[in-house]
Amino acid sequence: MIKKKVALLMSGGVDSSYSAFLLRQNYEVYGIYLKLHDNEKKHKFFIQKCEKVAQNLNIDFRVLDLREAFKEKVYDYFINAYKNAQTPNPCAMCNPNIKFGLGLERALDLGCEFIASGHYAQIAQVDGKNYIKEAVDKSKDQSYFLFGISQFAKDRLIFPLGDKLKENVKKEAFAAMPWFGELEEYKDSQEICFVEKDYIETLKNAVDIEQKGAIVDRNGNQIGTHKGYMQYTIGKRKGLDIPLSLKAQYVVAIDAQKNEIIVGDKADLLKREIVAKSLTRCDLVDGEYSIKIRYRSQAVRAHLRFSGEMIYATLLEPVYGVANGQGLVIYKNDIVLGGGFIESSL
Repeated sequence: MIKKKVALLMSGGVDSSYSAFLLRQNYEVYGIYLKLHDNEKKHKFFIQKCEKVAQNLNIDFRVLDLREAFKEKVYDYFINAYKNAQTPNPCAMCNPNIKFGLGLERALDLGCEFIASGHYAQIAQVDGKNYIKEAVDKSKDQSYFLFGISQFAKDRLIFPLGDKLKENVKKEAFAAMPWFGELEEYKDSQEICFVEKDYIETLKNAVDIEQKGAIVDRNGNQIGTHKGYMQYTIGKRKGLDIPLSLKAQYVVAIDAQKNEIIVGDKADLLKREIVAKSLTRCDLVDGEYSIKIRYRSQAVRAHLRFSGEMIYATLLEPVYGVANGQGLVIYKNDIVLGGGFIESSL
């Protein structure tokens, strides 16, 4: 029987390597490493890992250079978001545009019918339509980052690890592939591939982040000085230079135009109304849904109203930690229905 062809996005880590092992049993596997950033030392290390897996599993492997598209769609977006006082979500932007966008296009050009990755997520069919579904391992679930991918991609996606627990994957991978090496060689993947240390170091390479400005209270009174608004995120408490403050203060808003940090009490971080711009056209009707407003946050109930590209959410109970730029992802039980990027909240 002729096996169908699947392109597997490989990173050189345990998850994608074990995915190659699992897929090879039922598919003809084409391993693909996406070169997305300019750290050649890092690329060389991980490409060697991928080549070792491809050689031992006897699968085809190639490197695709998508750095130009990645810079335009993800890196520049990341930098501009911080310049605009937002907290970006680069993985949620990369998945629809690069990995399961341009990456899928290249896979189809190679004659593949499907594309796969080591993401912890599943595909579920509801009323004949494919949806992203949460992984069995809720502690590693990555469905939040996949809300924006197209229906075209969802109809061609395979997640070999979606029904497995991460701790078991590691054990099974090293048992199945004794030539793989030692567990100590493999660290869990970075959340953001192009960030070496932290986001501040990455920003420094692209923009001046040392523009001092005023820290003001909710009434507009200056009570301190900040070292550059891009170095602060919503909810931050430490590192605020407010010598005369007698109680803990939190960053509750950032005004890029005025170069101001607005601080307040923890209660000022509670939000009940959220406005988001849909990443993909929502065909949902107004009603009550579950939403997540950041990765690893608990789902909360909200009444959603849809108007054009905009999503208007009224939460049944207020929540902390709402930041402009983060994803608002809509769920029904464990099924992802869509979502967008947060533009404002009250």
